Amino acid sequence: MKERLFAIGDIHGCIDQLRELVESVIGIRKQDRIVFLGDYIDRGNKSREVVDYIMNLQHNGYAVIPLIGNHEWMLLEAYEKDDRLINWIFNGGSFTLESFGIIALKELSREYVDFFISLRYYYVFENYIFVHAGFNDNISDPFNDYYDMIWTRRESYSNPVFKDKIIIHGHTPVTLEICRKRIDKKNRVINIDTGCVYSDITGYGHLTAVEVFSMRLFSV
Repeated sequence: MKERLFAIGDIHGCIDQLRELVESVIGIRKQDRIVFLGDYIDRGNKSREVVDYIMNLQHNGYAVIPLIGNHEWMLLEAYEKDDRLINWIFNGGSFTLESFGIIALKELSREYVDFFISLRYYYVFENYIFVHAGFNDNISDPFNDYYDMIWTRRESYSNPVFKDKIIIHGHTPVTLEICRKRIDKKNRVINIDTGCVYSDITGYGHLTAVEVFSMRLFSV
């Protein structure tokens, strides 16, 4: 069987949708590769379960590449700097504390802290680039600007390093319809965050993956 290369958008504690997408809709195989685009935690109710699920995939030998999102970055900032805690809590961190069964972030088990620290900022495979948000298009080496990778998204790039590349990202929710249209139009920048945690907003509430070799969408 051919290797498949998937990217999965922002999860935000939506464990049930994640399990269904990976196990039933995609039907993950050991020869597949899955890039998770970050934002596993906050806002949804089951952040710990999502992180556990990704860690278990790693431990069981699946080729998964988890990237860091701005929410994991905010957690790490809050873990290191007390004055950043309110910012993280304001952005959904209270749901994560509850999911992990802790009151203070410093109580977070070291294995989880190490997991968050280990997350990559971007991943390149052949002519595909995966990132949580986007890149700084105004510097010679955009791969040196970690801030933009988790915070700033763009719909197009002019930097020569991105010539003939396809960038897959999340970070800012779009409707599933918009996501499909961008793939159909063969856009070179594709946002697959379809707002899984926002099921109460019309057009959102989907967890989406794209298999990049075929540019086929999978969604629950």
